Amino acid sequence: MAPVISIVGKSKSGKTTLIEKLIPELKSRGYRVATIKHTRDDVTLDEPGKDSWRHIQAGSEATVIRTSAQVTMIKPMAEASIEDMVHLFAEDYDIILAEGFKHDNAPKIEVHRKEAGSPLKGVKKLAAIVSDEPLDTRTRQFSLDDITGLVDLLETGFIRPKENRVTLLVNGSDIALSGFPRDYIAGILTAMAAGLRGVGEVRNLKFFLKKGKPGRG
Repeated sequence: MAPVISIVGKSKSGKTTLIEKLIPELKSRGYRVATIKHTRDDVTLDEPGKDSWRHIQAGSEATVIRTSAQVTMIKPMAEASIEDMVHLFAEDYDIILAEGFKHDNAPKIEVHRKEAGSPLKGVKKLAAIVSDEPLDTRTRQFSLDDITGLVDLLETGFIRPKENRVTLLVNGSDIALSGFPRDYIAGILTAMAAGLRGVGEVRNLKFFLKKGKPGRG
């Protein structure tokens, strides 16, 4: 699963602005970036009466809306965690930046501005603070303009090497793999896929298994 970093802070602190600056710097280094946004419950992309809304109301577990410029997926997920949403991205991205989610378990970067008062309290897994003033804290600090330094931190501390990355999900849960089982699984699946007619060099491989219910006697 791609690493997730939550950008947190008080209202109007500049969370979205920071993400807007981080994305092009990460992309300039060759990383694929995705984002997750936490918003108010009264904001909806699926208005009552629209066809997609009718699909969901009829019982569809997900629907995708395609326009000439974009594809939007709507999937009802009550009380979804960051991990639940990250699984929707599969392994297509190198890092996921989440805006908000200060109570989730992902590592966090706080955006702080002097005019907003004191920093947030009780934030768990706080990796860094981006601030317009020096703060009395042991947490690593960056200025609002030090995007290069902040991305250096993300690159060295959170983004896994792009080569030979293996993710195993079992029953929807991410399974941590040490060196031997990771290399063993990757080697077996790669060799099997490469041996199929017309495959050629295997650069990435996605394998999905859903077991049916056992048959009755």
